[in-house]
Amino acid sequence: MKKMLIMCGTGVATSTIVTNKVKEWLKSKGYENDVRLYQSKVADEMNRIDDYDIIVSTTVVPDQIKEKVIMGLPLLTGIGTDEMYQEIEAKLNE
Repeated sequence: MKKMLIMCGTGVATSTIVTNKVKEWLKSKGYENDVRLYQSKVADEMNRIDDYDIIVSTTVVPDQIKEKVIMGLPLLTGIGTDEMYQEIEAKLNE
């Protein structure tokens, strides 16, 4: 089972919106039993980034973890969602 972290600046508002949208997408693709979702804030996860297979963030992340993070802003703006979901799906199939 893959572990996916969805994080934002506070771990409350935007990460909740993104988590719900990702849950719906996972279900529509048949991945709901293959992924365990976690929700948090960036500051709390800096030392645990390697514990997750997929990381989606709605906020700026430190440079040392940038390459591990998929930006989740498309789920808030509606622009680029297909490409973002393609990135997630690629990570799920690794």
